[in-house]
Amino acid sequence: MKKWLPLKYLTVLTLPLTVAVSFLSEGWATFFPLMYAFGIIPLVELVLKPNHHNLNELEEQEALDNKAYDIIIYAILPIQFGFLIWFLNILPGYWNLSSIGHTVSMGLMCGVLGINVAHELGHRSKKYEQVFAQLLLLSSMYMHFFIEHNRGHHKNVSTPEDPASARKYENVYAFFYRSITQSYISAWKLEFKRLRKLQNPALSFKNEMLRFQLIQLGFVILVWWFFGTFATIAFLIAAFIGILLLETVNYIEHYGLSRNKTKSGYYERPQPNHSWNSDHQMGRLLLFELSRHSDHHYKASRKYQILKYHDDAPQMPTGYPGMMLLALVPPLWFYIMDPRLDKATPSSGIKKIASYQ
Repeated sequence: MKKWLPLKYLTVLTLPLTVAVSFLSEGWATFFPLMYAFGIIPLVELVLKPNHHNLNELEEQEALDNKAYDIIIYAILPIQFGFLIWFLNILPGYWNLSSIGHTVSMGLMCGVLGINVAHELGHRSKKYEQVFAQLLLLSSMYMHFFIEHNRGHHKNVSTPEDPASARKYENVYAFFYRSITQSYISAWKLEFKRLRKLQNPALSFKNEMLRFQLIQLGFVILVWWFFGTFATIAFLIAAFIGILLLETVNYIEHYGLSRNKTKSGYYERPQPNHSWNSDHQMGRLLLFELSRHSDHHYKASRKYQILKYHDDAPQMPTGYPGMMLLALVPPLWFYIMDPRLDKATPSSGIKKIASYQ
Protein backbone atom coordinates (compact mmCIF):
# COMPACT_ATOMS: atom_id res chain seq x y z
CA MET A 1 0.00 0.00 0.00
CA LYS A 2 2.84 2.42 0.86
CA LYS A 3 4.19 2.26 -2.68
CA TRP A 4 1.03 4.08 -3.80
CA LEU A 5 1.48 6.97 -1.34
CA PRO A 6 3.22 9.22 -3.92
CA LEU A 7 -0.01 9.28 -5.91
CA LYS A 8 -1.53 11.68 -3.39
CA TYR A 9 0.74 14.36 -4.84
CA LEU A 10 -1.04 14.01 -8.16
CA THR A 11 -3.48 16.38 -6.45
CA VAL A 12 -1.25 19.11 -7.88
CA LEU A 13 -2.59 18.20 -11.33
CA THR A 14 -5.96 19.64 -10.35
CA LEU A 15 -4.50 23.08 -11.08
CA PRO A 16 -3.47 22.37 -14.69
CA LEU A 17 -6.85 20.67 -15.15
CA THR A 18 -8.59 23.89 -14.14
CA VAL A 19 -6.24 25.85 -16.41
CA ALA A 20 -7.18 23.50 -19.26
CA VAL A 21 -10.82 24.39 -18.57
CA SER A 22 -9.82 28.06 -18.75
CA PHE A 23 -7.95 27.66 -22.03
CA LEU A 24 -10.91 25.83 -23.58
CA SER A 25 -13.39 28.45 -22.37
CA GLU A 26 -14.40 32.03 -23.03
CA GLY A 27 -15.57 34.85 -20.78
CA TRP A 28 -15.76 34.51 -17.02
CA ALA A 29 -15.11 30.74 -17.15
CA THR A 30 -11.49 31.52 -18.00
CA PHE A 31 -11.04 32.64 -14.38
CA PHE A 32 -11.97 29.23 -13.00
CA PRO A 33 -8.37 28.42 -11.88
CA LEU A 34 -8.33 31.63 -9.82
CA MET A 35 -11.63 30.70 -8.18
CA TYR A 36 -10.31 27.19 -7.50
CA ALA A 37 -6.98 28.28 -6.01
CA PHE A 38 -8.26 31.19 -3.90
CA GLY A 39 -11.91 30.28 -3.39
CA ILE A 40 -12.53 26.56 -3.22
CA ILE A 41 -9.22 25.50 -1.63
CA PRO A 42 -9.28 28.07 1.23
CA LEU A 43 -12.85 27.04 2.04
CA VAL A 44 -11.86 23.35 2.11
CA GLU A 45 -8.91 24.13 4.38
CA LEU A 46 -11.18 25.93 6.82
CA VAL A 47 -13.06 22.65 7.24
CA LEU A 48 -10.23 20.10 7.17
CA LYS A 49 -8.04 19.90 10.27
CA PRO A 50 -4.24 20.14 9.93
CA ASN A 51 -2.40 16.83 9.81
CA HIS A 52 0.70 16.81 12.03
CA HIS A 53 1.71 13.20 11.34
CA ASN A 54 5.42 12.59 10.73
CA LEU A 55 7.00 9.57 9.08
CA ASN A 56 9.19 7.34 11.22
CA GLU A 57 12.75 6.54 10.16
CA LEU A 58 11.78 3.39 8.25
CA GLU A 59 8.97 5.18 6.44
CA GLU A 60 11.29 8.05 5.57
CA GLN A 61 13.79 5.69 3.96
CA GLU A 62 11.02 3.95 2.04
CA ALA A 63 9.84 7.33 0.78
CA LEU A 64 13.36 8.28 -0.30
CA ASP A 65 13.78 4.94 -2.09
CA ASN A 66 10.47 5.29 -3.93
CA LYS A 67 11.31 6.88 -7.29
CA ALA A 68 7.68 7.76 -7.94
CA TYR A 69 8.10 10.88 -5.78
CA ASP A 70 10.81 12.11 -8.15
CA ILE A 71 8.97 11.09 -11.32
CA ILE A 72 5.91 13.11 -10.28
CA ILE A 73 7.91 16.25 -9.66
CA TYR A 74 10.01 15.82 -12.83
CA ALA A 75 6.77 15.57 -14.84
CA ILE A 76 5.95 19.16 -13.92
CA LEU A 77 8.60 20.44 -16.35
CA PRO A 78 6.95 19.21 -19.58
CA ILE A 79 3.52 20.07 -18.19
CA GLN A 80 4.58 23.64 -17.48
CA PHE A 81 6.10 24.24 -20.90
CA GLY A 82 3.28 22.39 -22.64
CA PHE A 83 0.75 24.75 -21.06
CA LEU A 84 2.94 27.75 -21.85
CA ILE A 85 3.00 26.86 -25.55
CA TRP A 86 -0.75 26.23 -25.47
CA PHE A 87 -1.28 29.62 -23.80
CA LEU A 88 0.81 31.45 -26.41
CA ASN A 89 -1.11 29.77 -29.23
CA ILE A 90 -4.63 30.65 -28.04
CA LEU A 91 -4.09 34.37 -27.45
CA PRO A 92 -6.22 36.41 -29.88
CA GLY A 93 -3.83 39.33 -30.25
CA TYR A 94 -5.91 41.80 -28.24
CA TRP A 95 -7.18 42.22 -24.69
CA ASN A 96 -10.65 41.05 -23.77
CA LEU A 97 -12.13 39.21 -20.80
CA SER A 98 -11.00 35.83 -22.11
CA SER A 99 -7.39 36.80 -22.84
CA ILE A 100 -7.15 38.39 -19.38
CA GLY A 101 -8.52 35.20 -17.80
CA HIS A 102 -6.09 33.05 -19.79
CA THR A 103 -3.17 35.23 -18.73
CA VAL A 104 -4.14 35.09 -15.05
CA SER A 105 -4.50 31.32 -15.32
CA MET A 106 -1.04 30.99 -16.88
CA GLY A 107 0.28 33.21 -14.10
CA LEU A 108 -0.99 30.68 -11.56
CA MET A 109 0.87 27.95 -13.43
CA CYS A 110 4.04 30.05 -13.33
CA GLY A 111 3.83 30.49 -9.57
CA VAL A 112 2.45 27.15 -8.38
CA LEU A 113 4.11 24.78 -10.84
CA GLY A 114 6.95 26.83 -12.27
CA ILE A 115 8.62 28.59 -9.35
CA ASN A 116 7.44 26.30 -6.56
CA VAL A 117 8.70 23.09 -8.18
CA ALA A 118 11.88 24.92 -9.21
CA HIS A 119 12.34 25.70 -5.53
CA GLU A 120 12.20 22.01 -4.63
CA LEU A 121 14.50 20.87 -7.45
CA GLY A 122 16.90 23.76 -6.90
CA HIS A 123 17.83 22.28 -3.53
CA ARG A 124 18.73 18.92 -5.07
CA SER A 125 22.37 17.96 -5.62
CA LYS A 126 22.08 16.28 -9.03
CA LYS A 127 23.03 18.51 -11.94
CA TYR A 128 20.07 17.57 -14.13
CA GLU A 129 17.66 18.39 -11.31
CA GLN A 130 19.21 21.83 -10.98
CA VAL A 131 18.87 22.31 -14.75
CA PHE A 132 15.19 21.37 -14.45
CA ALA A 133 14.86 24.00 -11.72
CA GLN A 134 16.45 26.67 -13.90
CA LEU A 135 14.20 25.83 -16.84
CA LEU A 136 11.11 26.11 -14.63
CA LEU A 137 12.34 29.47 -13.35
CA LEU A 138 12.84 30.53 -16.96
CA SER A 139 9.10 30.05 -17.51
CA SER A 140 8.58 32.83 -14.94
CA MET A 141 11.60 34.96 -15.90
CA TYR A 142 12.98 34.60 -12.37
CA MET A 143 16.19 32.63 -12.86
CA HIS A 144 18.16 34.69 -10.34
CA PHE A 145 16.02 33.02 -7.65
CA PHE A 146 18.24 29.94 -8.11
CA ILE A 147 21.21 31.94 -6.82
CA GLU A 148 19.67 34.24 -4.25
CA HIS A 149 17.39 31.69 -2.63
CA ASN A 150 19.99 28.96 -2.14
CA ARG A 151 23.00 31.11 -1.29
CA GLY A 152 21.30 34.19 0.16
CA HIS A 153 17.87 33.48 1.63
CA HIS A 154 18.79 30.23 3.39
CA LYS A 155 21.84 31.85 4.95
CA ASN A 156 20.17 35.12 5.95
CA VAL A 157 16.58 34.02 6.58
CA SER A 158 14.80 35.88 9.38
CA THR A 159 17.52 38.53 9.63
CA PRO A 160 17.63 42.14 8.38
CA GLU A 161 20.09 40.99 5.68
CA ASP A 162 17.42 38.90 3.96
CA PRO A 163 15.20 40.72 1.45
CA ALA A 164 12.71 37.82 1.43
CA SER A 165 11.97 37.93 5.18
CA ALA A 166 9.11 40.29 6.01
CA ARG A 167 9.50 42.68 8.95
CA LYS A 168 6.85 43.10 11.58
CA TYR A 169 4.40 45.91 10.61
CA GLU A 170 5.56 45.70 6.97
CA ASN A 171 2.62 45.29 4.59
CA VAL A 172 2.81 42.91 1.65
CA TYR A 173 2.80 45.68 -0.97
CA ALA A 174 5.87 47.38 0.49
CA PHE A 175 7.41 43.93 0.81
CA PHE A 176 6.87 43.23 -2.90
CA TYR A 177 9.03 46.16 -3.92
CA ARG A 178 11.75 45.55 -1.33
CA SER A 179 11.99 41.80 -1.88
CA ILE A 180 11.89 41.85 -5.68
CA THR A 181 14.44 44.63 -6.14
CA GLN A 182 16.82 43.70 -3.32
CA SER A 183 16.75 39.97 -4.10
CA TYR A 184 17.80 40.73 -7.68
CA ILE A 185 20.65 42.95 -6.50
CA SER A 186 21.64 40.36 -3.90
CA ALA A 187 21.93 37.66 -6.58
CA TRP A 188 24.42 39.81 -8.52
CA LYS A 189 26.44 40.46 -5.36
CA LEU A 190 26.51 36.77 -4.46
CA GLU A 191 27.72 35.84 -7.93
CA PHE A 192 30.42 38.55 -7.94
CA LYS A 193 31.58 37.25 -4.55
CA ARG A 194 31.75 33.66 -5.82
CA LEU A 195 33.77 34.68 -8.87
CA ARG A 196 36.21 36.73 -6.75
CA LYS A 197 36.91 33.68 -4.60
CA LEU A 198 37.64 31.68 -7.75
CA GLN A 199 39.75 34.56 -9.10
CA ASN A 200 37.59 34.75 -12.20
CA PRO A 201 36.55 37.99 -13.92
CA ALA A 202 33.19 39.29 -12.77
CA LEU A 203 31.88 40.00 -16.26
CA SER A 204 32.52 36.76 -18.11
CA PHE A 205 30.49 33.80 -19.29
CA LYS A 206 31.38 32.12 -15.99
CA ASN A 207 29.07 34.62 -14.32
CA GLU A 208 25.87 32.66 -13.77
CA MET A 209 23.77 35.78 -13.32
CA LEU A 210 24.98 37.15 -16.64
CA ARG A 211 24.17 33.84 -18.34
CA PHE A 212 20.70 33.84 -16.81
CA GLN A 213 19.98 37.34 -18.16
CA LEU A 214 21.08 36.31 -21.66
CA ILE A 215 19.01 33.12 -21.53
CA GLN A 216 15.92 35.04 -20.42
CA LEU A 217 16.44 37.69 -23.08
CA GLY A 218 16.86 34.99 -25.70
CA PHE A 219 13.69 33.26 -24.51
CA VAL A 220 11.66 36.48 -24.75
CA ILE A 221 13.00 37.04 -28.28
CA LEU A 222 11.96 33.50 -29.22
CA VAL A 223 8.46 34.06 -27.86
CA TRP A 224 8.23 37.32 -29.82
CA TRP A 225 9.60 35.72 -33.01
CA PHE A 226 7.17 32.80 -33.03
CA PHE A 227 4.09 34.30 -31.36
CA GLY A 228 4.27 38.07 -31.80
CA THR A 229 4.26 41.19 -29.67
CA PHE A 230 0.92 40.69 -27.94
CA ALA A 231 1.83 37.13 -26.86
CA THR A 232 5.17 38.36 -25.55
CA ILE A 233 3.46 41.02 -23.41
CA ALA A 234 0.91 38.50 -22.14
CA PHE A 235 3.70 36.04 -21.29
CA LEU A 236 5.61 38.68 -19.32
CA ILE A 237 2.44 39.61 -17.42
CA ALA A 238 1.80 35.93 -16.60
CA ALA A 239 5.40 35.57 -15.44
CA PHE A 240 5.01 38.64 -13.23
CA ILE A 241 1.87 37.15 -11.69
CA GLY A 242 3.93 34.06 -10.88
CA ILE A 243 6.58 36.27 -9.27
CA LEU A 244 3.97 38.06 -7.15
CA LEU A 245 2.61 34.69 -6.00
CA LEU A 246 6.11 33.66 -4.95
CA GLU A 247 6.71 36.92 -3.10
CA THR A 248 3.36 36.67 -1.32
CA VAL A 249 4.41 33.22 -0.14
CA ASN A 250 7.76 34.63 0.98
CA TYR A 251 5.88 37.29 2.94
CA ILE A 252 3.71 34.85 4.89
CA GLU A 253 6.50 32.33 5.55
CA HIS A 254 8.72 34.50 7.76
CA TYR A 255 6.62 37.51 8.74
CA GLY A 256 8.03 39.17 11.86
CA LEU A 257 10.31 36.31 12.91
CA SER A 258 14.02 36.84 13.44
CA ARG A 259 17.13 35.07 14.64
CA ASN A 260 19.26 36.20 17.57
CA LYS A 261 22.93 36.95 17.30
CA THR A 262 25.26 34.76 19.36
CA LYS A 263 28.14 36.03 21.49
CA SER A 264 30.45 35.43 18.55
CA GLY A 265 28.52 37.99 16.53
CA TYR A 266 26.98 35.48 14.13
CA TYR A 267 23.30 34.69 13.85
CA GLU A 268 22.08 31.51 15.44
CA ARG A 269 21.41 28.57 13.15
CA PRO A 270 17.91 28.64 11.58
CA GLN A 271 15.51 26.69 13.74
CA PRO A 272 11.90 25.56 13.15
CA ASN A 273 10.67 28.58 15.13
CA HIS A 274 12.11 30.96 12.50
CA SER A 275 9.46 30.10 9.89
CA TRP A 276 5.68 30.01 9.94
CA ASN A 277 4.34 26.53 9.35
CA SER A 278 1.06 25.18 7.96
CA ASP A 279 0.01 21.53 8.10
CA HIS A 280 -3.28 22.07 6.28
CA GLN A 281 -3.54 19.12 3.96
CA MET A 282 -4.73 20.60 0.64
CA GLY A 283 -1.99 23.21 0.61
CA ARG A 284 0.61 20.62 1.51
CA LEU A 285 -0.33 18.40 -1.41
CA LEU A 286 -0.77 21.15 -3.99
CA LEU A 287 2.56 22.76 -3.11
CA PHE A 288 4.65 19.62 -2.59
CA GLU A 289 4.86 20.20 1.18
CA LEU A 290 6.20 23.76 0.84
CA SER A 291 3.96 24.74 3.76
CA ARG A 292 6.05 22.56 6.09
CA HIS A 293 8.44 25.44 5.77
CA SER A 294 9.84 25.31 9.27
CA ASP A 295 11.49 21.96 8.63
CA HIS A 296 12.61 23.04 5.17
CA HIS A 297 14.72 25.84 6.65
CA TYR A 298 15.86 23.66 9.51
CA LYS A 299 17.22 21.10 7.04
CA ALA A 300 17.07 22.36 3.46
CA SER A 301 18.40 19.11 2.01
CA ARG A 302 15.23 17.21 2.94
CA LYS A 303 13.15 16.15 -0.04
CA TYR A 304 9.54 17.26 0.03
CA GLN A 305 8.11 13.83 0.86
CA ILE A 306 9.92 13.57 4.23
CA LEU A 307 9.50 17.09 5.61
CA LYS A 308 8.46 17.09 9.28
CA TYR A 309 6.11 18.90 11.62
CA HIS A 310 7.79 20.56 14.65
CA ASP A 311 5.93 21.34 17.86
CA ASP A 312 7.90 24.56 18.40
CA ALA A 313 7.20 25.98 14.95
CA PRO A 314 4.70 28.88 14.91
CA GLN A 315 1.53 27.79 13.13
CA MET A 316 -0.53 29.66 10.56
CA PRO A 317 -4.27 29.75 11.27
CA THR A 318 -5.04 28.31 7.81
CA GLY A 319 -3.32 27.04 4.68
CA TYR A 320 -1.20 28.99 2.21
CA PRO A 321 -3.99 30.09 -0.20
CA GLY A 322 -6.05 31.53 2.67
CA MET A 323 -3.00 33.19 4.22
CA MET A 324 -2.09 34.75 0.88
CA LEU A 325 -5.55 36.28 0.61
CA LEU A 326 -5.27 37.52 4.18
CA ALA A 327 -1.93 39.19 3.42
CA LEU A 328 -3.56 41.24 0.65
CA VAL A 329 -5.65 43.04 3.30
CA PRO A 330 -2.95 44.47 5.60
CA PRO A 331 -5.20 45.72 8.47
CA LEU A 332 -6.79 42.28 8.72
CA TRP A 333 -3.41 40.57 8.41
CA PHE A 334 -1.92 42.62 11.25
CA TYR A 335 -5.03 42.10 13.39
CA ILE A 336 -4.81 38.32 13.07
CA MET A 337 -1.06 37.70 12.81
CA ASP A 338 0.53 40.23 15.18
CA PRO A 339 -1.00 38.67 18.33
CA ARG A 340 0.19 35.26 17.11
CA LEU A 341 3.63 36.71 16.48
CA ASP A 342 3.75 38.28 19.95
CA LYS A 343 2.72 34.96 21.45
CA ALA A 344 5.35 33.03 19.50
CA THR A 345 8.20 35.46 20.05
CA PRO A 346 8.77 35.29 23.84
CA SER A 347 8.42 31.51 24.00
CA SER A 348 11.00 30.98 21.27
CA GLY A 349 13.45 33.64 22.39
CA ILE A 350 13.15 35.49 19.11
CA LYS A 351 13.81 39.20 18.86
CA LYS A 352 11.30 41.19 16.87
CA ILE A 353 12.86 41.95 13.51
CA ALA A 354 11.48 45.49 13.70
CA SER A 355 14.04 46.16 16.45
CA TYR A 356 16.80 46.01 13.86
CA GLN A 357 15.32 48.84 11.80
